[in-house]
Amino acid sequence: MRFLCLHGKGTSAAIFKSQTASFRAKLDSSYSFDFVDAPFPSAPAAGIELFYSGPYRAFWNGTAIKDVRAAHQLLRTLLERDGPYDGVLMFSQGCAVVASFLLYHQAETPHLPLPFKVAIFICGGVPLQIIEELGGEISQQARDVDDRSRNELQQKAASIATVQPGVDRWARPGNLAFDPTASINPANVFGLDFSRIPADLRIKIPTVHVYGIKDPRYPASVQLSQFCQPTLRKTYDHGGGHDIPRGKVVSESIAELVEWSATMANMR
Repeated sequence: MRFLCLHGKGTSAAIFKSQTASFRAKLDSSYSFDFVDAPFPSAPAAGIELFYSGPYRAFWNGTAIKDVRAAHQLLRTLLERDGPYDGVLMFSQGCAVVASFLLYHQAETPHLPLPFKVAIFICGGVPLQIIEELGGEISQQARDVDDRSRNELQQKAASIATVQPGVDRWARPGNLAFDPTASINPANVFGLDFSRIPADLRIKIPTVHVYGIKDPRYPASVQLSQFCQPTLRKTYDHGGGHDIPRGKVVSESIAELVEWSATMANMR
């Protein structure tokens, strides 16, 4: 089972390899992981320089749709050069690259098969401007939650250096952009009404969604899961923030989800 691995903005292939080492160590040798650096230099993700040295990379540094589409072309080139891959494993911006790529692929070339059999999203989301361009309706609530959660992530991550030993660095503040205790209502998933999302805006391969309830960007991760087929998706809340906890229970749980994805891939 061969996976392409795309890291988050302001990190690197080497950093993502380290971040995933704990759960990958629990998989047998039939699994291989190809970690790829994004093309552009980037400032480090907030707080990451405390744990990892650079260089730091990004798939895009702006927010324009043209930047996202340029990343898609880079992905196509990579697949032509190094593929095929059975699956794709991503974190944060890497998730945005692939989720948007798959949605555009289905909308623009529905007669062609998707280039992956399965996808594993960790702390990811779909850019709202992409959803809107593909025909999804974006409410003001969704925009507000997106803006506030991005700002909260930056503030939370930037404060890591001042957290005292033994204190949970992802402890929830009182001003989160969402209610972490609220149940998921498909008609209002943090401002997105999935009862009105076009059928083509559903990723049609098996997916795994790993996220943390303490992540300020938790709403984006839940929204991304709703863009995937309910009967073909697995979700897992690791209980932490915008990261990949490496404890025994979390690592074993993620490894089991990778194995589930392999089983699903072999059925396709």
